[in-house]
Amino acid sequence: MKSTTDCYDNITRLKEELDTADAVVIGAGSGLSASAGFTYTGERFRQYFGDFIEKYGFHDMYSGGFYPFDGLEEHWAYWSRYIYINRYLDAPNPVYHDLLKLVQDKEYFVLTTNVDHCFQKAGFDKHRLFYTQGDYGLWQCSKPCHQKTYDNEAVVRRMMAEQKDMKIPSELVPHCPRCGTPMSMNLRADDTFVEDEGWHAAAQRYTDFLRRHEEQHILFLELGVGGNTPAIIKYPFWRMTYQNPKAVYACVNLSEAYCPKEIQKRAICIDGDIGKLLCELCLKPNAAAKSQVFHT
Repeated sequence: MKSTTDCYDNITRLKEELDTADAVVIGAGSGLSASAGFTYTGERFRQYFGDFIEKYGFHDMYSGGFYPFDGLEEHWAYWSRYIYINRYLDAPNPVYHDLLKLVQDKEYFVLTTNVDHCFQKAGFDKHRLFYTQGDYGLWQCSKPCHQKTYDNEAVVRRMMAEQKDMKIPSELVPHCPRCGTPMSMNLRADDTFVEDEGWHAAAQRYTDFLRRHEEQHILFLELGVGGNTPAIIKYPFWRMTYQNPKAVYACVNLSEAYCPKEIQKRAICIDGDIGKLLCELCLKPNAAAKSQVFHT
């Protein structure tokens, strides 16, 4: 178990890396949004899904999203609430805004598996974002018959306003404008996931960013990335840090901050709450040493 002094030293090191790096690549997982208040259980879940909890016994928002409802009217009553609170409402805590303060004057790029659009809502440049796993704000043909996505905000807001007895009006059920098949979420769950033109353009911008800075002092800043899809962020960050002797890897995660021994000398692993850490980093440089927020 690391000492309090070690934690303070790591905060100072991370602040120095943020200040001096030629480029910052942010890798963001679900832990970042959880720290911002986008939780899928507890009071927030009960507030918006109490009737579904009572009827079906759901324990969390995520698992409820996979339930085989009796009809599409009930399916989209559930999902419209899911989309609305996780995509169109602002996060309760200023975590993403604090992160932007730290990198807005830097060369930065964001790679994220999150699908809640929090980066863009906080003011991050949309041309520096790559949402690899989709977007709650997009629908696609469920077949899919073509590689295109559709904004859902206007219809989702109508679904929220007009649903009754856990069902939306039948005329609001979304169907593909080309083949008539019911629409589905643009979320990577299987091989039907649509990678549209915007997805491919973002992927290319990310590749170009890495190429421009590949031999420079890069900070790979991993925030809240778990073990579900390590091949998207975690493993590539480790590999690129290992290959570039000027690179530094930083991992901030509650109880899951670690790295392989091959890059330990150029790694900063902090076991703590991301929101509290980012708040600390936004303070004056000498304030970080006074923090009492991390585990001893």
